[in-house]
Amino acid sequence: MTRKWNVLPLVLMAVMLFVSACSGGGTAQPATDAPTNSGNSTGTVETDKEGGTEEVAVDAPDLGGRVIKVAAWWDLKPAGETASDKARLDKIAEVEKKYNVKIEFVNVPFEEYMNKFTTTALAGEPFADIVQMEYKSALPAILKGQLLPISEFTTAENNINQEANLIAKYPAIAGNYYAFESPTSIGLGLHYNRDLFKKLSLPDPQELYNKGEWNWDKFMELAKQATKDTDNDGKIDVYGFSGWAIDVLRHFTAANGGTIVDDEHSKEGLSDPKTIEAAEFIKRLYNVENVVKVKTGDKTNWEESNTFKDGDVALFTAAEWQLGDITFAAGVVPIPNGPQGNKDVTYANNAASAKFIPKGVEDPKMVYQIYEETFDIPQIEEYPGQDYLESRYTDEKDIAMIRDHIAGTGRILLDDAYAGYPIGDYVNDIIKNNASVTATAEKYKAQAQAAVDKLGKP
Repeated sequence: MTRKWNVLPLVLMAVMLFVSACSGGGTAQPATDAPTNSGNSTGTVETDKEGGTEEVAVDAPDLGGRVIKVAAWWDLKPAGETASDKARLDKIAEVEKKYNVKIEFVNVPFEEYMNKFTTTALAGEPFADIVQMEYKSALPAILKGQLLPISEFTTAENNINQEANLIAKYPAIAGNYYAFESPTSIGLGLHYNRDLFKKLSLPDPQELYNKGEWNWDKFMELAKQATKDTDNDGKIDVYGFSGWAIDVLRHFTAANGGTIVDDEHSKEGLSDPKTIEAAEFIKRLYNVENVVKVKTGDKTNWEESNTFKDGDVALFTAAEWQLGDITFAAGVVPIPNGPQGNKDVTYANNAASAKFIPKGVEDPKMVYQIYEETFDIPQIEEYPGQDYLESRYTDEKDIAMIRDHIAGTGRILLDDAYAGYPIGDYVNDIIKNNASVTATAEKYKAQAQAAVDKLGKP
């Protein structure tokens, strides 16, 4: 079977699932609007002729040495260390010759990146033709008209609008499609310590999932069964669950069919019944059943994201890239759906990042066409991200679970895009101060909506 895809972008996107808590056109010559007869390079198209097929040479437009800039806060240029990297580098060289262009990968430090984009976009001269951007940063830019929708720089013939195996549309923002990226097979699931499950003789979550028994009640039951004093010294030494409380609420709300904020309709989500139901469940985990290990002593500390690495936690929310240094076998299942959720959505993707084309880029259709062509390389992997997933998981059942039941089930969440959105205070009151969920929702409802309204409506 043939194989395809460069693993490096997939690794970087996986890292982006976790780091969200942290938070050009230069003097290129003008592009032509239509193919010229320069003869620099040619392509071929197939035409019907009296029932047969005939190849006809078509001149590619000569862009006169234009520099097409692709920017991110890391180096997007293929390193050339893998077969797919080398194939892509060869393809880039081929495309550069075909169109008489130079593709330049621009690496701007993260802390300078958005300021550079905003400054140049406002001047009408974006610093790059294609920009990597976090969704939470893209939303304000979209509302200001600084990013182009995909429909303005693609045609029906582009791969993204056909098979989409080279470049795929990423989820809509504010009701339209703007973002594009290489297809992936990753997603965030609920991991579990297989060694601990075997030691405690607990049922395997994957078996429960396959039998249709994986839900909030079963999750809570397992967390309670795993929380115990195994050495009879009077102290709990094994726990049912760990995670960063804010992200835990985000994910369980999504798995219950809700969202912390609805960017499409410009509406706060803290008071939504689905969010309230998820918050009640998380509060029960922390403050009623007491099944959560809190290593730092602060229930809402971001560092709790890594507490599972101690090996004494049965279930935990974590990105797959965090598993590299663990000393136990880990399995994965989708985050269980709540009473109002369904399998189409199992987690909140609040760290989405993809490519965009800014408004002001000259001949954006040609820019996109050239970029897409650089991915038209021989298949290396059997599916997108194969090498990466196999480096994270040794059990094929885990890879199948991610590919078949987790990938593609993340709901975009952009609460971080709204300055002053009170998700942190909301969780602190409920989890740390043990406040009433409904009272807390009412307390922060107006502030949350004001933050949404301040950013503006699509």
